Amino acid sequence: MRQLLADTTPLKVSPDYRRLWVGLSISNIGTQVTIVAVGLQIYALTDSTLAVGVLGLFSLVPLVALGLYGGALVDHYDRRKVSLLSSLVLWVVVAAIAAQAWLRLESVHLLYGLVAVQSAAFAINNPARSAIIPRLLPKELMPAANALATLSMNVALTGGPLIGAVLVARLGYAWAYTLDMVLFLAALWAVFRLPPVLPERAGDGAGRTRVGTVGLRSVLDGLRYLATQPNVRTTFLVDICAMVLAFPRVLWPAAGVIYLGGGEATTGVLAAAFAVGGVLASVFSGGLTRMRRQGQVIVWAITAWGFSIAAFGLVLVLVGRGSPDGAVVWAVVAAGVALAFAGGSDSISAVFRQSILQTATPDHMRGRLQGVFIVVVAGGPRLGEMVLGAEATWFGEGWAAVVGGLTCVVLLWVIVRLTPRFWHYDARHPEP
Repeated sequence: MRQLLADTTPLKVSPDYRRLWVGLSISNIGTQVTIVAVGLQIYALTDSTLAVGVLGLFSLVPLVALGLYGGALVDHYDRRKVSLLSSLVLWVVVAAIAAQAWLRLESVHLLYGLVAVQSAAFAINNPARSAIIPRLLPKELMPAANALATLSMNVALTGGPLIGAVLVARLGYAWAYTLDMVLFLAALWAVFRLPPVLPERAGDGAGRTRVGTVGLRSVLDGLRYLATQPNVRTTFLVDICAMVLAFPRVLWPAAGVIYLGGGEATTGVLAAAFAVGGVLASVFSGGLTRMRRQGQVIVWAITAWGFSIAAFGLVLVLVGRGSPDGAVVWAVVAAGVALAFAGGSDSISAVFRQSILQTATPDHMRGRLQGVFIVVVAGGPRLGEMVLGAEATWFGEGWAAVVGGLTCVVLLWVIVRLTPRFWHYDARHPEP
């Protein structure tokens, strides 16, 4: 049983990593509280689902626009300072969001602007934090460290929205945002306690990369480098395949109302099932994180993802568009199980995709490729919602999930066939 449970060795061998993991685990809960509270506040001010959807656009555009540049900053400056400064900006933005709630300004445009600034800071902060971790731990512990990070994120995704909704309902928006302010201090403390993390100079493995050259040329250098690294590039391609073709979140509201019954409550159950699957996969990741054929693990995890999404769609097809008055219990259970398997598969894939990126990429390029990573991770699901949303209008939500899941599996294996080096990737000898 001990070998099956998540490997906590990274927490034992590195006090710096332990502080960072604890601080981020606490602050992640507050972040999810604010995400839910902002969406609820905008809906309360506008009575418009479209206005809530526009919030996603204000979050995505700065993230994509600054993700690549943020990675270039990380490769040219002390990563601790970059992470600390961007974390301070994130905390100030949360304080401003809380202030507008306490002052009852009730401005949708102000919220849009604050969320855009928050997303821009996150586009710099996330690559910095991700590039720091490989400097705190040996490469053989990266899968275990990423499994622990995935576990803390899935716990936040499970509990944060619930806490946010309860706080908004009972105490109001201002208290929800204030809680995020307090919890975020844990992340600031953890980053502040880190030692300097200077980027290594290309070629000599030590020292500091020259500053003052960060800009478009630096970003393009990172993209050109990525084009020559088949294993790292394939981690991005297979994730895009999974997220663009088979990301199911956009289907959940219709599934709750039209197919499974139960309305918003069933939609919440489906979202929770997806997150719980991710938590369970992380908790019982001990055996997986010791596997060295990490490319094969990713391929089989995304294969399971595609089939799980197809199974979710098949449940909707079998139930049909009946708009039942109450929940169809067997169908809700079956759909929840399918989504739990999908969430678990996605977590396993994420652990090893991040591990390959962190161990196979040289330090002087790690920040820029982490910038690409955050763009892919943020943009893929958004595009996937558009794709499955369009397919649902053409031939229904159930068949959209079935077709999307199966298409994902087929395209995945085409990619693997075209990049055989990825299938044979060995963590003992990481090659980009």
